[in-house]
Amino acid sequence: TPKTRAVILNAPANPTGAVYAAETLQAIARELRDYKDVVVISDDIYVDLSYVGEVPSILRIAPFLRERTIVVGGASKAYAMTGWRIGFAAGPVEIIAAMKRLQSHSTSNPTSFAQKGALAAFTGPQDVVVEMREAFEARRRVMLDRLAAIPGISCVPPGGAFYAFPNVSAFFGAGTPRGTIAGSLDLAAYLLEEARLAVIPGIAFGADRYIRLSFATSLSEITRGLDRLEAAFRKLR
Repeated sequence: TPKTRAVILNAPANPTGAVYAAETLQAIARELRDYKDVVVISDDIYVDLSYVGEVPSILRIAPFLRERTIVVGGASKAYAMTGWRIGFAAGPVEIIAAMKRLQSHSTSNPTSFAQKGALAAFTGPQDVVVEMREAFEARRRVMLDRLAAIPGISCVPPGGAFYAFPNVSAFFGAGTPRGTIAGSLDLAAYLLEEARLAVIPGIAFGADRYIRLSFATSLSEITRGLDRLEAAFRKLR
C-alpha cells in the first residue's frame, strides 16, 4: 500500500518452518519493482537449518532489489549461541550507517567474548553446522511421526528451523477441569497444568488454531514430551 515502508521475508520461518519457493519470491519481487521506496528485510537467521536444500534468496532472484535490501542474520540458531546475542546486518551503506547511529546509543556493543566466539563460529570449520542440522532433521522426523499418530492433529512438515506448528483446532470445545477450551491460549494452559508441557499458543502469531512446538532439545526429551502431549490430547477425545 502507499503506507508500506518495508517488507520482511523470514525463511525458514518462525513459527511454521516454511521456506519460500523461488516462484513466490519472483512474484514478490515483481510487485516490489514499482515501489521504489519500500525496503526489503531478508531475515536469514534460520537459513543454515534447512531440510529442503538451499533456501532461495531474494537477492539472487531479483538483483535489482540490491540497493534497498537488508540481510540480517546471527549466531544464535545455526551455532547454538542463543544467549550470546550476536547478530549482523548487511545492506546499502547509507541504511547501515543510520542503523549504526541508532544502535550505538541503545545497546552500545556486544560483549567482547561473544564477539570472539561469533568470529570463531563464522570463520571456523562448518562441519558442526551440518551435524546439528542432521540432528535437528532426525528430531523433526520423530516429532512429525508422533504428531501424525494423534487423532485430531495435523501438521505441515517444516522446511527448516526447529519448530512444528500443528493444527489443534479439533480440540476446541473440549471440556477440562478449568472449563471449555475456546482457543490456543486455553489449550496451552491445559497442557501446562495437565501434562507439565510449555507450548506457545498460536494466537501469539495470529494463528489461533495452532500451537508451536520446538524440537531444539534432546531426542529423549522430545520423546518424553510427546508421550505427555499424546496422553493429554487423548483425554480430550
